[in-house]
Formats: sequence, structure tokens, C-alpha cells
Amino acid sequence: MTSLSDIRSTFLDYFARQDHAVVPSGPLVPRNDPTLMFTNSGMVQFKNRFTGVEQGDYQRATTSQKCVRAGGKHNDLDNVGYTARHHTFFEMLGNFSFGDYFKAEAIPFAWELLTREFGIDASRLLTTVYHTDDEAFEMWKKIGVPEDRIIRIATDDNFWRMGPTGPCGPCTEIFYDHGDHIWGGPPGSPEEDGDRFIEIWNIVFMQNEQFEDGTMKPLEMQSIDTGMGLERIGALLQGHHDNYETDLFRALIEASATVTGTDPFGDKNVHHRVIADHLRSTSFLIAEGVLPSNEGRGYVLRRIMRRAMRHAHLLGAKDPVMHQLVPALVREMGAAYPELGQGQTLIKDTLLNEEVRFKSTLDRGLKLLDEALVDVPEGEDLPGETAFKLYDTYGFPLDLTQDALREKGRGVNTEGFTSAMDAQKAKARAAWSGTGASADAAIWFDLLDQHGVTEFLGYETETAEGQLLAIVAEGDACDTAKAGDTVTLVFNQTPFYAESGGQVGDAGRMKTDTGVAEITDTKKVGGLFLHMATVTEGTLQRGQGAELAVDHDRRTNIRANHSATHLLHEALRERLGDHVAQRGSLNAPDRLRFDFSHNAALSLEDLREIEAQVNRMIRQNSTVDTRLMTPDDARALGAQALFGEKYGDEVRVVSMGRADTGKGTDGKTWSIELCGGTHVRQTGDIGAFVTLGDAASSAGVRRIEALTGDAALAYLRAQDQRLAEAALALKAQAADVPDRIKTLLDERKALSNEVAQLRRELALGGGAKGDDSAAETINGIPFKAQVMQGISGKDLPAMIDEMKAALSSGAVLLIADSGGKAAVAAGVTQDLTDRISAVDLVRAAVAELGGKGGGGRPDMAQGGGKDASKADAAIAAAKSLLS
Repeated sequence: MTSLSDIRSTFLDYFARQDHAVVPSGPLVPRNDPTLMFTNSGMVQFKNRFTGVEQGDYQRATTSQKCVRAGGKHNDLDNVGYTARHHTFFEMLGNFSFGDYFKAEAIPFAWELLTREFGIDASRLLTTVYHTDDEAFEMWKKIGVPEDRIIRIATDDNFWRMGPTGPCGPCTEIFYDHGDHIWGGPPGSPEEDGDRFIEIWNIVFMQNEQFEDGTMKPLEMQSIDTGMGLERIGALLQGHHDNYETDLFRALIEASATVTGTDPFGDKNVHHRVIADHLRSTSFLIAEGVLPSNEGRGYVLRRIMRRAMRHAHLLGAKDPVMHQLVPALVREMGAAYPELGQGQTLIKDTLLNEEVRFKSTLDRGLKLLDEALVDVPEGEDLPGETAFKLYDTYGFPLDLTQDALREKGRGVNTEGFTSAMDAQKAKARAAWSGTGASADAAIWFDLLDQHGVTEFLGYETETAEGQLLAIVAEGDACDTAKAGDTVTLVFNQTPFYAESGGQVGDAGRMKTDTGVAEITDTKKVGGLFLHMATVTEGTLQRGQGAELAVDHDRRTNIRANHSATHLLHEALRERLGDHVAQRGSLNAPDRLRFDFSHNAALSLEDLREIEAQVNRMIRQNSTVDTRLMTPDDARALGAQALFGEKYGDEVRVVSMGRADTGKGTDGKTWSIELCGGTHVRQTGDIGAFVTLGDAASSAGVRRIEALTGDAALAYLRAQDQRLAEAALALKAQAADVPDRIKTLLDERKALSNEVAQLRRELALGGGAKGDDSAAETINGIPFKAQVMQGISGKDLPAMIDEMKAALSSGAVLLIADSGGKAAVAAGVTQDLTDRISAVDLVRAAVAELGGKGGGGRPDMAQGGGKDASKADAAIAAAKSLLS
């Protein structure tokens, strides 16, 4: 039996031999078409090549493209499991020509691959062409297909359009006849909806451009776009009529049967089919960063997940089972799509957490639904108000209510549900505070109500296309903005991170067909991403598609600083203790700042060890993993939460680093934190980490600032340069600079003391200490007073001591004149302190010098005044006090 993996390889290898570049699958979340919820065909990633907007280094390409059809106009969800060929996820094999070859080559390529490489019986094949495409008709005849098996189709089934305007062209399709034992007729017949004739390949001849007035003209670059579903061709080549009989699906169905303990076939088969299909779509979406939510793509993902989980419930599964099936999927598809293996932990955790929560919702909701149906007459739909109450009060979504009622042959009055929803929105709008007291709160609510939350693509990409939903200037919505205008822009999806959790908002550039704007900041209001921008060229128009590009270097630096903050947090806890908790942070492009609870300043040794520990974790170059779980589960795992941050029902948990036992790594995660920010892929991407110091932020809170990457290296280089300059000035080697500086400081101190002594001696008259005869006796107390020039106040106490020693008994008053201001010191020998206090002498002098107070001990006191010219009056006041 030929496996689906073999078929995929055969297809790609065949076109590689025909000089086609084998291009990896594009993402499921399209980066180049904001109108699509998910990639739904092989040509999506090449849209800009077909329109000529982009050029590449190849003109031929072949892919196996991941596709999802479960939302918007391409929605096969409700049919999955009940038909042979409907899927939410499928692979589209395709070959493409960008102005290289056309019909004459594309048709023979398809025929040769099918009949020679795959060995399909040519007599079982028939083709269709657009009714006016005589060229394609003749080519099929030349290939050898009988005229009666070439069917002209006059409808849009055989004419492809990219949209209302733009590239378009006729198609030719290849069908396989499964035999007259299956009901159905060829395409174009009344029985064409039967399953006998199955389309296996479609070739689009992209040869025209359509304009708004309905006219067409030939394209200068005529191209080829083809698509063949891997599951369909796989079923055919494996001898089946049902896609779910292929080897891949049988493996997944058998895995589902094993974990649920049920028969994989029989009347339970439909449940296993749904589970197998939905396992693929949910796993691939999660691997690409789409996570379950109540809005947009996340809501579609949640709907698919919960539909599969409900079928597991119908199989009697009491415990969560979806996460147990992920290894089987990785075994089947991981080789072709390595992102499955890389994201296996995230996929399993997300499925498990969703199923645990859903089981509680499902059990309660089904019970409430049964109770509600008691009051509804047989055959009537469930009132919309009741369905809305189940949704709004108990978390039981409308589509789940409809799915449960479908099996009972009943429905929901959706008009009543919509009315109840609108009433709730009106009430919410009246109470919504939006950005707080800002006057423009109402406009953000209206935009959020009209368009829903912004889809954030920035975990996986820095570039994407978005649809410009709104232009707001000075609080008012506008249809256009011109060069020079400062505006706020809202898109349906964006790679720009909005400021939150300490991480600053992204900046970058956006471009439409008519204008360019620089985005200077990104903020968030109620799930709506607001892009602060200045229009630099042309004009922007609401509704346009826009190319969005985050400033890569800036984002790279922010990511490095944010991841380093996580490592710093854990290093602080390890060094200082578990009492350390985050009290705020800033992750900017040029630096990081981290506030944490701690009562004492960090020693130099602490800082050096913390810095070294962070750098050890950086050098590990371990993978930075992200998982989704409930806040309680995350905290139970040991995840650290951001102080003051509000968390919803689900949180992103970021893990990095491996704990070290001292004898190698023990495999335990070192840092685990709740975080919605963007991070590096590997810790080694941080580059380097340097602390700039520790300081007090507030009572009981310390603050560390640090640098990473190029900024850290630049800082270290600057430090080296300063050291080199110091060494040059000191005429020493760099390693000897600390000792040389210490020696110079000691010499400076000695010289300073010597200078001070010489200055005092000079002030005292060339070294004389004075004697009793030089002192004036007042009231029996020898008293010496002197005014000095060129002496500072700090020199006075030593001079007082010298003069007291010379007097043996007596009092001294010295006034230093320093630039017009006065410093005063007084001393009294110990034998006289019971008669007179030095403090009183200083205060008497200070009062005359224009100062206040003065203080010290009875034997030594100091003070100061504003006016040294009153020195004589100050001495007189001291004498008066003595007398």
C-alpha cells in the first residue's frame, strides 16, 4: 500500500525533476491576505507572486500546503465526520508557474504524473474545461482523452477568480470514475452531486485580469495554479472511496479507539472520524501559535476542539483523551511537518486544559439544556433567549447548543439569540469605561463591538498583512488620512505587540497601495490594538489592505531584555531567597528595569553572582517554551506571576533554562513565569547580560537596571576604553590600575594632611603655638581669639586642640574667613568647663556673624555665620560673655 507520506513525496519529487522549487508549506494563518481567516488553498502563500507585487528567485514551485476550512465562507466543519471527503484540515498538493509555462506544459505534467507516476488507469479519468476554452479542449484531445470524456462547463465551477477584481482565468478539472456501483453522474449532469465521479485535481489558467466594470484583459504574466487534495488522491491510490480509510486516518482512528476503549468501526465510527480530523486541525493551529479564545481564530479553534471533545464524551470517555492522541499524530506527520514535534508540549497542554474545562461546561450545559427543553413543545426550536442564557450565564456556546439539538432533530431560534446578545451589548456599552476617563472611550467600544478583538500574530511573525478597519484622529473616526497627519490605526490582525506586562509596544512601518505611515507605538484597549502612527507618504484609506512590518532590530532587543528579566528574577530568588517577588518591570529596546521586594541593598558580591548566574543560563542556549494553562495550574507548577497584573481564564506560561544540581543538569526547568510578552527562541539569543547597579525604588523595593546583547557589549567596550585611558594616564598596565589608584589616593591623603598642617601652622604664625603671655585674661580666664584667612572650618578643631594645649588653662575662639562666610570654633580646657561652656562662646559669636545656633561639647563647639566681616564684633561678644 502506498502511504500518504509516499504520495506526498512522489508528487514533490516529480515536480522537482521538472525544475520546480520545492517550497515549504506556508503558515495556516496567512501573512499576506488579511481577508482570510486561515489558509484554504495552495496558492495563498504565492498571492503576491501572481499579482507581481513580489519577485522571487524561482519561476516554478511545488508545495504540499497545510489548509484549514472551518471559518468564514470556507467552512466544512458541520459536515466533517458525516461525509467521505469533508475535513477541517487537509493538505493541498500543487504546482505553480509564475509567468513561466502555461497550458501546453501544465496539462501534460498532470496527465503524466497521474497515469505514469501514480499508475492510475487512464480510462477511469475524465476532464472538464471552461465552455469557451477551446485551447484546453484540444490539448486534452492531443493527450489522448476521448472527446466524450472532455466536458465543457459554462459555470463558475470552471472559472476561478481571486476576488471581484484582479487575476482570474478558466480551469480544467480531472475527475476519477469510481464505477457504476456507486450512484452519481459526471460533472454537469443532474446526478453530479453523487459520489461516483470525484474531482482529484484542478488546474487554473491565470490568464486574465478583471476590472470593476466587469471587463477583462489578458495578463502580461500568464501563470498556473493547481491543487490536488492529498487525502483524496491517497484514498484513490489506496483503493478506497472514503478519505477516512487511508493509512493516516486509520492510524488516528485506531488511536482514538484505544484511548476511549471503544470499537473503531461500526456505529461509533463517526465519532472517531470527527476526533481524528479535528486532532489534525487543532494541533497544527496550536503549533502555529493560535490558542483557544472567545474571539476570531481562537474561537474557531475552540469550536473545533470542543466539537471533538464532545464526540469523545459521546464515546463514553470519562477523562480527557485528546491530548493522549498527539504522539500518534506526531508519528504520522511529524517528519513532513517538524513544527508538530517542536510544539508537542504546547499542543498537549492546551488540549488537556481545554478538555478539563470543557467537561465541566459540557456536563452542566447538557443538564441545563435538558431541563430547558421540558418547557418547549415537541418539534419547536429552543427559544433564543434560553440559548443565550446558557451561553452568557453558564458558558455553553450557541454552536454547542445547536450541535446537541441537531441529534434531537431540533434547532435554536437564532433571531431571539441575536436580540438577547444585542441587548447585552447595549448595556455593556453604557457601562464601559474603555480607557478610563478618556473622552474617546466610546469610539473604541464601537470599534470593538463592530470588528471584534485584534488578532495578534506577533508571537510567530514580525510581518503580515492586515485590513485597515479604522482611522481615528483626535477622537473621531476618519475615512482617510494624509501625509503629516498623526492618527491611531486599527487593523483586523497585526504582528505589533501592544504595551502590557512591562513590555513596551512595538514600533515599525505600514504601507498600503496609496500611502505609508510610521508606527511609533502600540497600545491596547479591551482587546483592540491601537497603532499610533504618523502618515509619511500619500494617503491612507479605511478598508485598505496594509503591509505591516515591525521594526526587527527594536523587537529583537525588546525580546532579549524581556527574556533576561525572567532569568534575572529567578537568579535573585536563588541568591536572596524566595521572598523576592516582582514589583514592576520595564522591557524596552535599550535596557531593562526590574523592581523586586527586598529590604537591603545588594552587595557587590551579590550583584556579580546574580549577573554570572544569568549569563550561565544564557550560555545554556536552552529552548524557551510556551504553554497555555489555567492560572491555578500555572501557579501549582511554580510559575511566578507579575505583580498587579490581571489574568483571565487562560494564561501563557513561559519556561526557560535548566536547573543545575552542581553535577550537570537535572532536567528541571529553571524559570517558569506567567507572561504574555514576546521572547527569544533560545536563551542564547539574549547574547550577554550586564547589571548597571542596584538602588532603592520605594520602601522595601529594590531596583536593578541592566543591559543585554549589543547594548551590554557596547557598555563593556566603553568600560574597557575608560580603563585603557586610565592606565595610559597612570602609566600603568590595565591590571595594575586598581593598585596604582590606591597608592595615589594614599599619597593624596598624606599630602592633604601635610598641607592642612602647614596651613594651620602658617595661620598660627609660622608654627608658634602661642603662650600664656599672648592670651588676654578676662574674669580670671586666659582667653585667646584669632581671625584666620585661607583656613577651612574643618581645620579649626585641630588648631583649637593645639592652642588649648599651649594655654594649659583657658579658652580659645577661632574664626575662619572663607570667601566672606565665617566658620567658628571654640575650646575650653577641661579645668574650666564648670565655669564656662565652649557652646555658649560659639553661640555668642555666631549671633554676631549672622548665623544661628552652634553646638558641640563644653570643651569643643562649632558654628557658622554669613558675614565674616563682623569677626571683631563676634570676638567682643565672646569676651562679654566671659566677663
